[in-house]
Amino acid sequence: MGKRIKLGISIGDINGIGLEVVLKSLHDARILSNITPIIYASSKLVKFYIKKLGLNDLVINSISRAEDANPKKINVLEVWDDDVFVNFGIQNEDGGKYALLSLKKAVEDLASTNFDALVTAPINKKNIQSEEFKFPGHTEYLANYSNEDNPLMFMIYHNLKVGVVTGHIPLSEVSKNLTEEKILAKLEAMKKSLIQDFNIPLPKIAVLGLNPHSGDDGLIGSEEKTLIIPTLEKAKGQGYLVFGPFPADGFFANQSYKNFDAVLAMYHDQGLTPFKTISQSEGINYTAGLPIVRTSPDHGTAYDIAGKNIADETSFRNAIYAACDIYHTRQEYRSLISNKLEVKERKEKRRE
Repeated sequence: MGKRIKLGISIGDINGIGLEVVLKSLHDARILSNITPIIYASSKLVKFYIKKLGLNDLVINSISRAEDANPKKINVLEVWDDDVFVNFGIQNEDGGKYALLSLKKAVEDLASTNFDALVTAPINKKNIQSEEFKFPGHTEYLANYSNEDNPLMFMIYHNLKVGVVTGHIPLSEVSKNLTEEKILAKLEAMKKSLIQDFNIPLPKIAVLGLNPHSGDDGLIGSEEKTLIIPTLEKAKGQGYLVFGPFPADGFFANQSYKNFDAVLAMYHDQGLTPFKTISQSEGINYTAGLPIVRTSPDHGTAYDIAGKNIADETSFRNAIYAACDIYHTRQEYRSLISNKLEVKERKEKRRE
């Protein structure tokens, strides 16, 4: 599997199921065979959760720096020393406050290469809003921190990979936010990710239409004829293997997605609703298009079941494995490119 991955984990909203799925995922000792986890929180909070969940055989190692992480233990980096009161299932200020403290410190350490990849537990997009966090979600926050203009929300479940052109915006604003530039940018981010993060050299990408029946030749909307089809023709001229636009309902109902390496949807629910139906809580969210590797489960804070010890950790565990796989694949890709450049430079020097 390659080198041991040092993995940073932000805990999300303390009143949701974030820490529950984190600890349940790490409770399987086999996961520590190639991974060194670092939970960004406080030992007090983590121990409270361990007791609440009955995971009494789970031993944690308290550290103050990521560099001090013990490779054979579950490490908790002490981000705060407060006595935190957990209010399961309640959206409150503390939920947002500690979610941001955890995320902020984890991202700082990731940027400083103190660990290799980041897995984020779910936040509440409302209570985390502050002077330091004015974003619709993790994706936009991380893109801003990385100074990247073109992140891609990439949902992954085995061979099903779904990205979206427009993300966390109201449905009423989708059409006016669709442009040739934006569609091409998302196609570029998707293609690059498929090549460097998933080792798919010549990716085939399916693109969905915006309107029902992909507009029915303009009868139910004109965006396909005036925008999407011309944009796909331009992408083909640039060497992309793109196909569509396909009507979303039939495309997924007929399992046409199995013929492609990835699918680009026009808006959030168009892509995520079928994805979550197919993946059955086992899919993950990957933020492609960034210089760092970040994954997350494909669910939210789930306040309705928080504190009941019934949350399914499968998606979070899959997010851990996906982060490691993507990190290794990207490192191999970079090594390959570096070797090719070295060979090219040597050849050029011989010609001189």
